[in-house]
Amino acid sequence: MSHPRDVLLGAQAGRFQLPVCDHYSGVEARMRKSLQLQAEMTQEFGACVFDVTLDCEDGAPVGGEAEHAARVTELALGAAPAAHVAVRVHPVDHPSFQADMATIAGQAAQRLTHIMVPKVESVADVQLAEQALVQAGAPSLPLHVLIESPAAVHRAFDIAAHPRVQSISFGLMDFVSAHGGAIPADGMGVEGQFTHPLVLRAKLDIASACHAHGKVPSHCVVTEFKNTDAIRMAAQKAARELGYTRMWSIHPDQIRPILEAMAPSEAQIEQASAIILAALAAEWAPISHAGQLHDRASYRFFWQLIERAHQTGCRLPQELQSFFVAVAPPNRLAP
Repeated sequence: MSHPRDVLLGAQAGRFQLPVCDHYSGVEARMRKSLQLQAEMTQEFGACVFDVTLDCEDGAPVGGEAEHAARVTELALGAAPAAHVAVRVHPVDHPSFQADMATIAGQAAQRLTHIMVPKVESVADVQLAEQALVQAGAPSLPLHVLIESPAAVHRAFDIAAHPRVQSISFGLMDFVSAHGGAIPADGMGVEGQFTHPLVLRAKLDIASACHAHGKVPSHCVVTEFKNTDAIRMAAQKAARELGYTRMWSIHPDQIRPILEAMAPSEAQIEQASAIILAALAAEWAPISHAGQLHDRASYRFFWQLIERAHQTGCRLPQELQSFFVAVAPPNRLAP
């Protein structure tokens, strides 16, 4: 039987097979705890529901960048076989960037899902990162990029079009700071980031650029990390109003609220399951369901909802669960 992803998504199959939560940590003890938590929640949900991104940019002490890169590489190599581990390296213009890539991508590429490159300003920065991957012997490792300035937002469509880029994240605090006081400080808060026109426009531009090129838009942090209601509200707004399919976590307590907010409801899963199962029985020919006509255009929507349910650890009918392996392997792009 053909897989629904292949029948319905074609060339775009697998583009949105990333966990909805990307959890960042840069201190060794917290990195180890993050990897352990990922293993525990993978066992709980039967799927890897969040990535762990080991952080060199904010995690490495000044003067200790090489030692931190070696430590991150060791942690990635020692992670569980089914772990989803990524690394944020330094920006391309940082003195440690090339060494980061040579050490981390050069030694641990086979264990990584992607490399995150911060402060990307243009396609030229992506090309520099791609060249570093090739030089490190990791030509198929995807890049995720972090856009943090007004100029970079302006170039978001060109950046998203690059074949090595798999996901774009929005750097809220640097974006606000780049405006020299023109955006007030509450533009970085959980409410202001969804109401200030310049911030909201940037988020929409990034999401639109990603969807135009089949890439994954990843929403920014919520700094009020002890307020689970705040993170849940932000994740819901990001997913339901702005088109984001992934979000950053900077504290373990943020992971489950992000999963809950980005998961389909039971009613949505029930409807999507009924339609996809009927479509399978009809060999993807048009069907009538609850008085409405459905064909491959709507099948595509409902199948993607089923994939989102799986990515967030929701229960699915056994007939559909069989289309998913327990843990998906790391994504790879064509060299």
